[in-house]
Amino acid sequence: MERMNGPSLQLRHLPLATTAGPRPAHEDSFSYKENLIGALLAIFGHLLISIALNLQKYGHIRLAGSKDHQVYFKTKTWWCGLFLLFLGELGVFSAYAFAPLSLIVPLGVVSVIASAIIGIIFIKEKWKPKEFLRRYVLSFIGCGLAVVGTYLLITFGPNSHETMTGENITKHLVSWPFLLYTLVEIITFCLLLYFYKERKANYIVVILLLVALLGSMTAITVKAVAGMIVVSIQGNLQLGYPIFYIMVVCMVATAASQATFLTQASQLYDASQIASIGYILSTTIAITAGAIFYLDFTGEDVLNICLFALGCLIAFLGVFLITRNKRKSILFEPYISMDAMPGMQNLHDNGTAVQPDLKASFSYGALESNGAISEIYSPATLPIVQEEHGSRGAPVPPYRITEHNKGE
Repeated sequence: MERMNGPSLQLRHLPLATTAGPRPAHEDSFSYKENLIGALLAIFGHLLISIALNLQKYGHIRLAGSKDHQVYFKTKTWWCGLFLLFLGELGVFSAYAFAPLSLIVPLGVVSVIASAIIGIIFIKEKWKPKEFLRRYVLSFIGCGLAVVGTYLLITFGPNSHETMTGENITKHLVSWPFLLYTLVEIITFCLLLYFYKERKANYIVVILLLVALLGSMTAITVKAVAGMIVVSIQGNLQLGYPIFYIMVVCMVATAASQATFLTQASQLYDASQIASIGYILSTTIAITAGAIFYLDFTGEDVLNICLFALGCLIAFLGVFLITRNKRKSILFEPYISMDAMPGMQNLHDNGTAVQPDLKASFSYGALESNGAISEIYSPATLPIVQEEHGSRGAPVPPYRITEHNKGE
């Protein structure tokens, strides 16, 4: 009886040992290929998005500087940028169907790197090599750190690959960790919204936290929708599940709400601050949501998780240095150009020019630099001389502007 019980116990434990053991090598290679495809699609998409936005901005600047009052959407540059923007968004959307959420979200750093490089290339001013390196040393260091962080993210990213079917998404949606996370996120969002709307707490962290909380739900729904579409294309139709349309509605609603809060933030704060703080907050919360909803880091080694977190921190530091190097925009104060008024181009008040001749022009973006303007000159008062006329009945002009010739 003892001999018969021994083998039976061994056979009973065999399936458990097989289940708990490592995955076959072909499955690991297949998951790595899917991760690589998703990462390349995300990098390509963010690169196209950055080029498209800078191209459209370049078109607006050219249109503003030209005498031809043409509508922007009638120009080829704007439509070319819109087409590249559509391709970029499609690439990022497709990337969520192949790679885990926690891997795709941090790759938004590629857009920041591309914008920094495009901004340096399109600068019109000529700099000496030493002066150029000294001025943009932070951008170079930030781009290098961002590239290193991106490499760590791709190499040590999570390898969890689950078929995005309606049953799997519904199972994750009603799991108690995600329900608890959703409850905490709703409470936090309501509190932040209360302080922002009622208490007028217009801090950049408050606004971008609202954006990040909405963005985490957008990332979850985008991955679900993209995954179900890919599974349907492969032959297993998933469009008949109600969860698909629920995810589509949540995706559109949260994306539109994000755009609203980002517009409000851009009216109050500098774009570089929004880019750096928004990227850090959105990436951190989205990775947390992906780890809870899709269980991205389940079964991963501790070393891989630590190196992935290190890659995120390095990418955060790179984005901070890139955006830190950008100068604050100079507020434009409208004035009447002296060149537009004949005979009044040499007005003086105590020997100082009323309107200094600034060769640099005000513009936005990185296509033209305003670094040559050391300070904003305040307009001086015009000289006032009162005249007295001989006849008392004639009206007395209150002011007379004196005009100096070049020879004086």
